[in-house]
Amino acid sequence: GNGDPEKRKNLGARLARIESQLQGLQRLIDADAGCEKIAQQMAAARKALEKSFFAMVGCMIEQGDPAPEKVAEMLTKFA
Repeated sequence: GNGDPEKRKNLGARLARIESQLQGLQRLIDADAGCEKIAQQMAAARKALEKSFFAMVGCMIEQGDPAPEKVAEMLTKFA
C-alpha cells in the first residue's frame, strides 16, 4: 500500500542523506583518497541503506500488509 505520508517523507529524507553520502564517496574516489577511507564510507552508506530497508519492512509489518508469510519471503529474497 501507499502507507503513511509521514513515513514516506521520512524514507525520502533517509534516501536523500544516503544519496549525499554516495556523492561524498564519489568525491573521495575522484580525489584518490585512501582505500581504507573509501571502504569506511562505503560501509556507512551500506549500513544506512540497510537501516532504511528494515525500517520499511517494519512499517509493512505494523500495517499488517502484506501477510507475514509475504514479509518473510521478502526478507529471505532481499535481505
